[in-house]
Amino acid sequence: MIVDVMKVFVTVIEQKNFTRAAELLHISQPNVSLHIKNLENELGAKLIHRSPKQVSLTEAGVILYKHAKQILLHYEEAKYEIHDLQHIVTGKLRVGASFTIGEYILPKVLAKYATQYPLVDIQTIISNTDDVIHGVRMNELDIGLIEGKADFQDLIIEPFMEDDMIIVAPKEHPLSQRSLIEKELFQNQVWILREQGSGTRTYMDRLIDDLNLTIKRSFIFSSNQGVKEAVKAGLGIALLSRWAVNSELETNLLYALYIKNHKVKRPFSIVKNKNAEISKALQIFQSKIEEFAL
Repeated sequence: MIVDVMKVFVTVIEQKNFTRAAELLHISQPNVSLHIKNLENELGAKLIHRSPKQVSLTEAGVILYKHAKQILLHYEEAKYEIHDLQHIVTGKLRVGASFTIGEYILPKVLAKYATQYPLVDIQTIISNTDDVIHGVRMNELDIGLIEGKADFQDLIIEPFMEDDMIIVAPKEHPLSQRSLIEKELFQNQVWILREQGSGTRTYMDRLIDDLNLTIKRSFIFSSNQGVKEAVKAGLGIALLSRWAVNSELETNLLYALYIKNHKVKRPFSIVKNKNAEISKALQIFQSKIEEFAL
């Protein structure tokens, strides 16, 4: 197939080496050389200058390389359109999620998505909100799922659901047996915090400001699980998403502390780069996220 030959030619040129091209294409080096030789014979022109260290293009090779790239691009576009016509979804999907979403929501959405669209190559990264935003901005991620509010001119940010945040404590904590707690009782407590850059940490800092809290002491952990384990061990209290502590609340491993006349809510948002292409795989994934939120 001409597309296969063009792919071999382009890979040799871009890698500047027959051996590396063969490794990337998962074929033997003699096979790569044969493809190039047959191509030169067919066109009646030398395409590549060979040397022990690298390869370079002849004038004829420059012309062919330009058109070969277009052939491969048009082929991929045609394949995409045909698959779309047949309702087949393929391609790569790179998803980034901040920790709360990545640990408690994303797995549920991906399980259904991957079952329904098994031909999509899905890559996931779970990190804090700042890292996810950076990944989307640099086109390292096709979509990001973040906690809290954000506003950037080069990004599309769309809230898809609301999250309840609650303060949790171990059973032995003096505040655990109270239903509604006056904000003054949260003064001079030991708090377990997430790291800077975390969406959860942003809302904890906001709570400190809103209630004008004085912190007796704090411990910082870089994951929700670390925060929960620290609270369960009696190290202090923490502000976490209800998603992160549902099972612990149901089994009484942790207790929810509600502040009188004060609730903490935040949006979960979808983040996309304004300049990035929107594939069919991405469109469907976003629709699955939005369906989950209903």
